[in-house]
Amino acid sequence: MTRDVIEQFWATMATNDFDAASTLLSPDFEYYMPQSQEYLTGRASFAGLNKTYPAQGAWTFDVRSLVVEAQRAVSEVAISDGVMKATAVTFHWVRDGFIWRQVEYWPDPYEAPGFRSKWTKVVDRPPF
Repeated sequence: MTRDVIEQFWATMATNDFDAASTLLSPDFEYYMPQSQEYLTGRASFAGLNKTYPAQGAWTFDVRSLVVEAQRAVSEVAISDGVMKATAVTFHWVRDGFIWRQVEYWPDPYEAPGFRSKWTKVVDRPPF
């Protein structure tokens, strides 16, 4: 059940209907972004945050990894509005068929250090 809820959540986010996506959240949903220390509660706040984000176009969500254990899951998702590209690593807790909590990390990309180029190459995504 947990996998189904998380997969449905990301698929619904990809429609850009954030009100519909919020129906997959528990009424007492909690969301936290550690890097900015922002916390919000409730479906309406989640939908409002996403609907008013100053995007350049429609959002895309490419689920690159999803690991599920009982009522918990971790997803890695490539997100873009056609201009901005980011990765979100989200820890999800599911309760009673709804996403109850999320802690979401938005790591900043950085240029690969030159000294590692002897052993590495820069790729858009892992080849595995």
